[in-house]
Amino acid sequence: MPFNKSDLIDHVATQTSSTKASTEKFIDALFSSLQKALQEGKEVRLIGFGTFAVKETPARSGRNPRTGDVIQIAGSKKPTFKAGSALKQAVNGGA
Repeated sequence: MPFNKSDLIDHVATQTSSTKASTEKFIDALFSSLQKALQEGKEVRLIGFGTFAVKETPARSGRNPRTGDVIQIAGSKKPTFKAGSALKQAVNGGA
């Protein structure tokens, strides 16, 4: 079962002895700030956790799998995340 936003709110509220309502406001503000920074093309670095950034993919030619026709695929921006070394170590059973 995935760990969702509600689980995150419960966990953080317990860890900080805060109410769920105030914790939800904090988490919503955090996500909103992260989203706004990425929309502005900024990189967000959280030392020890990771880096959020936006990667631009260029327009390219592709092929329609049904007809075989060549089609143009528009370029786009994609949010990316690169885990920091402390997070990698924690996931792999270290520290």
